[in-house]
Amino acid sequence: MRSPRVSRTLLAATAVAAVSAAGVVTTQLVPPASAAGTASGYASQNGGTTGGAGGETVRARTGTEIHQALCSRPASDTPITIEVEGTINHANTSKVSGDSCSTADGVIELKRVSNVTLVGVGSGAVFDQVGIHIREASNIIIQNLTVQNVKKSGTPTSNGGDAIGMESGVRNVWADHLDLIASGGESEGYDGLFDMKAGTRYVTLSYSTLRNSGRGGLVGSSDSDTGNTYVTYHHNLYENIDSRTPLLRAGTAHTYNNHFTRINESGINARLGAKVRVDNNYFEDSKNPLGTFYTDALGYWEVNGNIWENITWDSDDHPAGPDPRSTTSVQIPYAFDLDPAECVPNVVAATAGSHTNLAVSDGSC
Repeated sequence: MRSPRVSRTLLAATAVAAVSAAGVVTTQLVPPASAAGTASGYASQNGGTTGGAGGETVRARTGTEIHQALCSRPASDTPITIEVEGTINHANTSKVSGDSCSTADGVIELKRVSNVTLVGVGSGAVFDQVGIHIREASNIIIQNLTVQNVKKSGTPTSNGGDAIGMESGVRNVWADHLDLIASGGESEGYDGLFDMKAGTRYVTLSYSTLRNSGRGGLVGSSDSDTGNTYVTYHHNLYENIDSRTPLLRAGTAHTYNNHFTRINESGINARLGAKVRVDNNYFEDSKNPLGTFYTDALGYWEVNGNIWENITWDSDDHPAGPDPRSTTSVQIPYAFDLDPAECVPNVVAATAGSHTNLAVSDGSC
């Protein structure tokens, strides 16, 4: 396959406010972090996802400073872009109090807030063993970050072991150009990389990498948690994941132009009437990458233009293969452009993650 051409955005330096843990604000000229761009997929629906567009831009170098930026706003819905630089860890992430925030130690809390962009500077910021928790929130953009080794057991713990977790009526989240990484499964103390529960809707995960985890992510935490829906996954790399790429309990999802490699047990797991449209993905060196697994509560899929290379289908449950065919049809309400499936590994390698300068596919292969 030929190397793809990709589109990139070049930005000038801008004046931003720097907030100290004590709440002192100064303005300085700093190198650019990134432009949020335009939300795609289901995050573009329900009024769209614009994050902190139109609000103040603040530079944060610690988790405490992220919380301070949220708490220093006039109101919990005042737009803000928080540019993150360096490494966020437990030692520098403490609770901050205020009328426009609800924060905690050892986790980045986007709780009961709206109109927020959290974006890494330059080649991206690193959240090391500190997860991002989005709860009762709306219109959130998370971009150009690495979130790694978040644990639910052992030391230290954060965010129930989820790299990014959303719950309780969350609406309109765009997660883009991220690296979400674990170092094992539940027995090593980790949970999911990208989880949604308790009524989360209108979410897009794009141009990101998910690696080395027992669990890629879920949509719905139990068979009674069926109000989560409208999720798009595109141009992501799933590599060395045991299961849940994602697990869908009811709801509707769209997954296109993703590269799945070394899915070790099961992949896209549609249950409880879930419907997923699977377009122009590249699946390779994997086991049971699509179907209904570990239950008889069937889900359904529409498959178009995918490549299945070196796939093992040996589940006793309800795999889509060895000859994957559509069992439903899924209407998509937004416009989207598909790269040819044979181009996907190269396109994703050149564009996904927090060190690609927000590169995106321009449709060439």
